[in-house]
Amino acid sequence: MSLSEQLPRIDAFDAPLGAEVVGADLSGDDIRRDVAQTKAALDKHLVVRLRGQKLDEASLIAFSRHFGELQPAPASEYYSAGAIERYPEIFVVSNIRENGRVIGTLGNAEAEWHTDMSYVDVPPGPTILYAKEVTRSGGETSLCNMFLAYEALPEALKRRVATLRCKHDSSYTSAGDLRKGADAVTSAREAPGAIHPLVRVHPVNGRRALYLGRRRNAYLVGLSEKDSEALLDELWSYVTRPEHIWTQQWQVGDVLLWDNRWTMHHRNPFDSGERRLMLRTQVYGERPLAASA
Repeated sequence: MSLSEQLPRIDAFDAPLGAEVVGADLSGDDIRRDVAQTKAALDKHLVVRLRGQKLDEASLIAFSRHFGELQPAPASEYYSAGAIERYPEIFVVSNIRENGRVIGTLGNAEAEWHTDMSYVDVPPGPTILYAKEVTRSGGETSLCNMFLAYEALPEALKRRVATLRCKHDSSYTSAGDLRKGADAVTSAREAPGAIHPLVRVHPVNGRRALYLGRRRNAYLVGLSEKDSEALLDELWSYVTRPEHIWTQQWQVGDVLLWDNRWTMHHRNPFDSGERRLMLRTQVYGERPLAASA
C-alpha cells in the first residue's frame, strides 16, 4: 500500500475518553478517509482531536457536514461581523475586541460543566471546535464520560433515577450569564427549558449514560425542589470524579470533536489580556431515548 493510500492512524488516549486521528488533512481535496477514521474514533472514544489543521470557515463547514445537518449558531448579542453573516452555522467563541466590540462570546471566564444546548427539545450530537488563536496558559477544555458516571452509581441509585426526567434551564449560558431577553430564574421548578430523560440510552448498543446538561436551575420533574437539589448534587458528585475526565491542552490548528449525547465539558478561565479565538459548529442530534425501569 502506498503512503498516500494509508488511512490516518487512531491513537487512543490513556484516559477515560478521547483519541487522536494522526495524519489527517482536512484541507485536502478528498477527505473521505479522514472523515471515516474520525467517525470511527468518535463512536468508540466520544472525543476526537485532529492536530495541525489549516481551515477557513468554508472548509470547517464542509468537514462538519460529513457528520450530519448543521444547526444554526445559537442567538447571541456578540455575532462576529464577518463570519457569522456569511456562515450562520459558525459560532465564534472569543474574548477578542475589534474597534471596541467583542467579536465572539463566552469571554475569558470559566465555563461551567455542561452539555451543549441540552435546553432544546432536540439537542445536538457532535460539536466541532477549531482553534485559530490560543492562550499561553488557561483556557483548557475538560470533558467527562457520562457512561462511566452512570456505571459508577450504586445499584440502588441507578434504580432510583431510571425513569426520572430532568428540566434543562435555558435562561443562562454556560458562563453563568443571563441570556439576552431571558428573565432571571427564582425557582428551578418554573425555569424555562426542555425536559429530557435523566438516564439516556444509546440507540444502537443500549448503553446507559447520565444526561444532566448543566447544574444551574436543573430540576427533576415530580420532586420537591429540595429533594431535586439533593439528588442532583449526589449525581454530580459522580460526574466530576477525576477518573471520568480528560483535559485538552489547546494548540493552534486543533480540531476537537465531542459527542454531546454522552459527554459534558467545561473550560478553564484565562487571562483577559490574552487572545483566544475558536470557531464552533454543531450537528443536529435526536430526542434522547429514555431508559426503562
